[in-house]
Amino acid sequence: MSEEKKDTSSQARSTGIVSIAILCSRVLGLVRDQMLNGFFGSAFTGIFTAAFRTPNMLRDLFAEGALSTAFVTTFSKKMKTEGDEAAWALGRKMISLSMWFMTLVAIAGVALAPILFRILTPGLSEEAKVLGTWLAQIMYPFIALVSVTALVMGMLNSKKVFFIPAVASAFFNLGCIVGGVVLAWIIDPGFRHGNVSEKGLTGFAIGTLIGGVLQLAVQLPSLRRVGFRFRFDFGCKDPAVKEVLHLMWPSMLAASGTQVAVLLNSIFASYTVGKESSLAWLANAQRLQQLPLGLFGVAVATVTLPMLSRLATEGMTPAFRGALAKGLRLVLFLTLPCAVGLSLLSHEIISIIFEHGKFTAHDVQMTAAPLQAYAFGLIFYAAIKVLQPAFYTIDRRFIPMMVSLGIIVFTATVNSITVFVLEWDHTALAWATAVGLALNFLTLYLCMRKFASGLETRSLMQALIKLIVGIAAMSGICLAAKFTIMADWAHLNFLLRCTTLGVSIAIAAIAYFAVTKKLKVEESGEFLSLLGRRFGKR
Repeated sequence: MSEEKKDTSSQARSTGIVSIAILCSRVLGLVRDQMLNGFFGSAFTGIFTAAFRTPNMLRDLFAEGALSTAFVTTFSKKMKTEGDEAAWALGRKMISLSMWFMTLVAIAGVALAPILFRILTPGLSEEAKVLGTWLAQIMYPFIALVSVTALVMGMLNSKKVFFIPAVASAFFNLGCIVGGVVLAWIIDPGFRHGNVSEKGLTGFAIGTLIGGVLQLAVQLPSLRRVGFRFRFDFGCKDPAVKEVLHLMWPSMLAASGTQVAVLLNSIFASYTVGKESSLAWLANAQRLQQLPLGLFGVAVATVTLPMLSRLATEGMTPAFRGALAKGLRLVLFLTLPCAVGLSLLSHEIISIIFEHGKFTAHDVQMTAAPLQAYAFGLIFYAAIKVLQPAFYTIDRRFIPMMVSLGIIVFTATVNSITVFVLEWDHTALAWATAVGLALNFLTLYLCMRKFASGLETRSLMQALIKLIVGIAAMSGICLAAKFTIMADWAHLNFLLRCTTLGVSIAIAAIAYFAVTKKLKVEESGEFLSLLGRRFGKR
């Protein structure tokens, strides 16, 4: 078997492993959000979401975004050209510097939270701002923990250890859930008797820190097994450290496009009719978008980036183009049916997951509309996760940065018009984000196609045509179920709702895979083969 074939086969297999691990995390994340909405209602959940927004954005930009991308790119190249020990030395330096710098960022965040929260949620009431500031101050230290976690994850991925880093985020959500419930029970007397108040949110805020500690701790034994030994090393003059930092700042600006769009959504959402509840409605819809994004988009990107970094050392070879094109086809194959399914069955999916406790039927309706917008953006968001890091492996780091800055301007302009001029609700904010993702991907794809002298576009389009046939079959089944067995949804009990929705999704998925398999879609065969090996007889 050729080296290129081995890489692409390994790519699909590792993607499946990472997807299974991430599934555990995303499901637990849904459980956490389900509990927050059920216990506290959409208004208080919206305040909690806004409080966690800035620490979470810093995590995505610095830790799991720019820092992780720049570090994995440099670490993988160093490991291939100079060996493991040189790579471990870089890891020690980056962890030491990250701990020092991100601790300062966390301290600054705690000190500036009263100002930052008011800037980011200007339309909320004063009571909401006071509560949100307090919760944000509790959660800011999370960024110091997760920055180290991202570096550990990057080193393990570069050593082709994918499962443990991916499943580690499940421990984060587990810590949030268990720690949050236990601490809310202790802090809020009403929580013990089913009469919860905003005091219980403090317990869930502390739970995020417990989750952060667990996410890091569960990866350390694996890191030790692959040969890493930590000691403080602040050698910031090391050329490799400078290379990481050199790659990092444009990567941070490039990744900021989507994150700043989400941040802008929070600012503008605070001025919409729903106020605090709008923040929760958007966050719940985005959480459902994040499930397939994490399962497939992030999984493919996690496996593809170290491979592209190694291949880039040999130049713009057919193997590099093939690996990147393979990643994009995998993302398209896996996320397109998810996006269509989320859009067609948005109301039913949200109802089953969130319509409990204080989360009402009105909240379901208000969450379903933005979910349809985010479902459209899901395909492009997942593809960006694969495509954007490739620019850093070929030293074209400023292209994604400039594109993202343009998308930020576009999103801000559209949001300003829809909220302040047209006075539309929060759904318009979700559509602005989705369209921005589409423009971002198309621009990056055309640029990479030029730099790589082609990107197997014909193969991608041929695959897309075949996938559309599978999507048509899947959509027909979803719509038939929606207007027959699920037509009287409001009068079905919870068990019947779960059964009808589950059966409908299962049949639709079978139809999609059967049609794409029949049409000889390469990714369909690989995916079904992987499932057969994992769940079939050994």
